[in-house]
Amino acid sequence: MKEAILEVKGLQKTFGSFEAVKDVNFTVYKGDVFGFLGPNGAGKSTTMRCMLSLIRPTAGRISLFGKDLKNHRTAILSRVGSIVEKPDFYKYLSALKNLEIFARVSGANVTQKEILSTLDFVGLTGREKDKVSGFSHGMRQRLGIAQTLLHQPDLIVLDEPTTGLDPQGIIEVRDLILRLKNEQHKTVILSSHQLAEIELVANRMVIINHGKTIIEGTVAELMNAQQTLLFVELCEPEAQNAVIYIQENWPDLICEITSPKTFQLQIEKQQIAQLNRKLIDAGYAVVGLESKRKLEDFFIQMTR
Repeated sequence: MKEAILEVKGLQKTFGSFEAVKDVNFTVYKGDVFGFLGPNGAGKSTTMRCMLSLIRPTAGRISLFGKDLKNHRTAILSRVGSIVEKPDFYKYLSALKNLEIFARVSGANVTQKEILSTLDFVGLTGREKDKVSGFSHGMRQRLGIAQTLLHQPDLIVLDEPTTGLDPQGIIEVRDLILRLKNEQHKTVILSSHQLAEIELVANRMVIINHGKTIIEGTVAELMNAQQTLLFVELCEPEAQNAVIYIQENWPDLICEITSPKTFQLQIEKQQIAQLNRKLIDAGYAVVGLESKRKLEDFFIQMTR
């Protein structure tokens, strides 16, 4: 049986009359890259601040490593590293000096050699003596992750680590998260509102909205359990004939004509290639296929 690293049960947090978190429940297991999803204002940041003991919950229970956070705060947080919002540094000091200062302040017993090794792990070798003021946003994010690793935590919590990054920066942070799991065997909680990004790195996830848990499970199960909405574009205005052909051969498929050349239908992912082949064999020139999973529609609906 998998070891539960974090358990959140019945979490609530109010600020005056405003309920930021109403009923959040989820479990993170050892070795997970756990996607914590929800639209802006869903309660993600408030939940994460409760998890990190930055604010006190109004009700509910949070346990980490089998211990109640309320009663074992110091012991628990010594095993957790986190970036909430963007990491902050002394901009006119070097990356190395920043980490040395942070290590002294936090009480992390690390040598300069270990700090340099951590900088190498996050891809900042060669820039360790450069001032942080000259770093790109992506480099600062990687330096922030290096900061969380100094005391060798078992759990790493990252709040929107790819926000504001260019495509290359997103790829670099994504690869780093996977290395944290595969090479350093860390458990990672990754907060985001981007389902596609979470799908690439996470093995389990939860979606919250309006302060409540909506759905939780493995990424593979949630994705595979959902039907695909397939958009088909033809070269000629033959959508009506193509739909008639499909319904004669696959009466269970639900089709909808969207234009003389296009239609859409709900279909299992593994059937798409066969459908495409059959349409081509029947003489229909297919020039475009675009699939969107129902879970994506569900998530988009939540963000609205």
